[in-house]
Amino acid sequence: MSARAAAKESARRSGEAPLHLVGLGSMVVDRLHRAARIVGADEKGALLRLEDGGSVRSFIGGVILNQLGWASALGLRTGIFGKQGDDEPGRVLRAAMDRAGIEYHLTLDGSASSVAEIFLDAGGERAIYFDPAATAELDDAEVRARHQGFLRRGARLTTEVHQVPLAVVLEALRVARELGLETAVDLDVPPSDAVPALGDEATLHAVLGLADLLKPSKRAARELAAAPEADALELARILRKRFGCGAVVVTDGAAGSAVAADAFEGRVSTPQVEMVDATGAGDAFFGGLLAGLHQGLGWEDAARLGNACGAACIERLGAFPADAAWARARALELYEGSPFRPAAPPIDPTLAEIVEAFDIALEELGALRRRVVPQAYADALSLIRDSEAAGGRVHVTGVGKPEHLARYGASLLASTGTPAQFLHATETVHGSAGQVVPGDVVIAISNSGTTGELLAAVATVRALGARIIAITGGLESPLAKAADVTLDAGVAREGGGLGLAPRASVAAELLVLAGLSTGLETARGFTRAEYHRRHPGGQLGKISRGGGEAG
Repeated sequence: MSARAAAKESARRSGEAPLHLVGLGSMVVDRLHRAARIVGADEKGALLRLEDGGSVRSFIGGVILNQLGWASALGLRTGIFGKQGDDEPGRVLRAAMDRAGIEYHLTLDGSASSVAEIFLDAGGERAIYFDPAATAELDDAEVRARHQGFLRRGARLTTEVHQVPLAVVLEALRVARELGLETAVDLDVPPSDAVPALGDEATLHAVLGLADLLKPSKRAARELAAAPEADALELARILRKRFGCGAVVVTDGAAGSAVAADAFEGRVSTPQVEMVDATGAGDAFFGGLLAGLHQGLGWEDAARLGNACGAACIERLGAFPADAAWARARALELYEGSPFRPAAPPIDPTLAEIVEAFDIALEELGALRRRVVPQAYADALSLIRDSEAAGGRVHVTGVGKPEHLARYGASLLASTGTPAQFLHATETVHGSAGQVVPGDVVIAISNSGTTGELLAAVATVRALGARIIAITGGLESPLAKAADVTLDAGVAREGGGLGLAPRASVAAELLVLAGLSTGLETARGFTRAEYHRRHPGGQLGKISRGGGEAG
């Protein structure tokens, strides 16, 4: 990657509208494994199969990104800033933010985006191993130099003691105070894990002292307060007095939470649900709490809303609310506080579907790339080259959407040195098969490999002595079995609201055709001059002649 590319920034904005909640902290691709039990040192344990049959499944995660996801589902306009890698996990994370309506202001010059390995036992408890990567590489000077303008748009900053260096968190809190933002800090790990890994004790205490709202887990609070026997409410009181925070809220697992603030002090119980995955319950709680506070709930009711989000979170695998509509509906169903109507989530379903269609296509093409069998392409190239050497020709055919691809494929091959013709599949059994002679190659395209009209056409041209190259997702289909060579173009999902219309499969078939044409072009040593003779017009003609540049 060039220095220029490494320093680029990625931003998604809908104008410069104010943001209710801006976050600084972890954004993580969580790789979830189910295990019979969480093993200790020098132990072994078997992984269990997930619902889809595999042993690992990826989710969106990270303390701050989870918070923002739940707050966004409850109607807040949210954004996040920081550092990522310009890599596949980073692209996955940014796509998830796009779908959720979470704006971002990120530098993409980190070594890698953050990932975590999560091992989940049958009872929903888990062990987490994470690599903060770029999240931990953010420099405190970058907060002011690169992200202050984005931070200025917020009403409240939420940040963490977890993956970001304490000096960076401290600088962000200082900038937020200067800009008049309220501040919230999630103490997600005990002080003994934060110091010295993230910074020194003095910096940790300075961070906690700049929090208008401090949210530690009970374990972290007990260690920080040096009160191993204190209950959650007593801990909240101790820490509020010690650090001068406006409010301290301590999460206490299935027991709920405890709040110490001017307007309310007390314990708040949580709805009882069946736990599937405890990952991110505290993050969901804090996102719900912050959403409730922003939308006018008092401390007790805001904590009840946070508890409802935490309970909803543990009912499903994964911490981030990928299905925002479900997350919102379930949290409100579990909410036990005073009636209120949260703002509608700032997500345009139409735009979300568009972005998701891109994501699905890219994911499916990535999976196809990983399945490429070089020998299959080598066999296809040999079939065509041998046919050409004997005076044979290439024909491309398909039915339905593949018919359009077949026309494109024939044109692409012809323009890059392999003379090819479109063969109309349904007309083949009515005389068009006459364009095929023994030794010709017919490239047949079908997603399923079971289309009746295409199979009839293939049988007809085979009887005339043609050889068949199949481009299909049905590797065990009748088309594949009738072919001399089969090129995989399979996809698991098409994208779109119904998931029926060919979208990702068309992209896959097109890419296979493009790859095949590239191989043929290279094998014959096709030159720019030869390309120009076939394509003298338009901008490409100008470029191939040497009079311009692409793009």
